[in-house]
Amino acid sequence: MKRGIHPDYHPVVFQDSSTGMTFLTRSTATSARTIEWEGQVYPLITVDVTSDSHPFWTGAQRVMDTAGRVEKFNRRYGRRGR
Repeated sequence: MKRGIHPDYHPVVFQDSSTGMTFLTRSTATSARTIEWEGQVYPLITVDVTSDSHPFWTGAQRVMDTAGRVEKFNRRYGRRGR
């Protein structure tokens, strides 16, 4: 592996802004904000959505009625012959 061409890959703490859940992982992302995690200080990256708040993973995902939407579109605009 060539030296000096790869970004710095280091431990980072990510925090979900809506639930407050934090987790430690490795990333090339950097931040001026820091957080203490188990006696060590790590950069803190705040994100909008994680598996803790995403509708698919929390079970709050809604099922879309696509058949009803197609019928509504066809009623409104009809099918045009060519």
